[in-house]
Amino acid sequence: MTTLPVSARRSEEEGRYRAPALDKGLDILELLSNQSGGMTRGEIVKAMSRSPSEIYRMLERLVARDYVARSPEGDRYSLTLKLFALAHRHPPVRRLVTRILPLMDAFAREARQSLHMVVEDRGRALVVAQSFSPTNWEFGVRVGAILDLLGTSSGQTLLAFQGDQAREQLSIRWADTPEQETLGQLDPDLRAIKAQGYRIGDSRQIRGVQDISVPILNPDGQALAVLTCPYLERLDHTDQPSIEQTLALLREVTQDVSIK
Repeated sequence: MTTLPVSARRSEEEGRYRAPALDKGLDILELLSNQSGGMTRGEIVKAMSRSPSEIYRMLERLVARDYVARSPEGDRYSLTLKLFALAHRHPPVRRLVTRILPLMDAFAREARQSLHMVVEDRGRALVVAQSFSPTNWEFGVRVGAILDLLGTSSGQTLLAFQGDQAREQLSIRWADTPEQETLGQLDPDLRAIKAQGYRIGDSRQIRGVQDISVPILNPDGQALAVLTCPYLERLDHTDQPSIEQTLALLREVTQDVSIK
């Protein structure tokens, strides 16, 4: 009996169990995963060397299932966070989150403050992780909460460390809306945040809270996420870390997490 080499057996199995529609869908997802600014349908057709009609049908299904988002003007496509959400149900990714969360928990213990992590999703800020202060008094934001990009410290820090393509996509999404005007008005503040590498300022949601936000960066200096500490000043604990000391602790966490 002749035994085929492993490579030959794999090739035979791939040919036997081909699922062209599934392959097209996966090819599109993999292609878009490398394009932070999204792609037009024409660019996808050209990159995949397939007919416009079959790409159109597949894109429409991916949009309907919320794996891919169509830009407001309708000519660009990009990945949503649905794959991110699905991946977090998978044990290997949970192990990755487990690796990051101890850094947040250690910060919460040492600073005696709460901390949450936020990512950008289609013009919104999404809370994906949270660590709570071990003290009796705390303020936190629940995981899964949707925050305003323009009106929160987390959102503004995300905006400050966006790449040009991501900023352009937001401008298109918010074309002829109050958000577009607000984004333009915020430009000096966003430049200042990027120049100093973090943001400290009054919360626009809770009086008396000072938000400290620091980005987690990729190798290009763009924000993968933002860690925000809603700093509460205790009147009954004089040994509480100062806001400057808390900022230093938070920056240590982001340096450990950022991709070099």
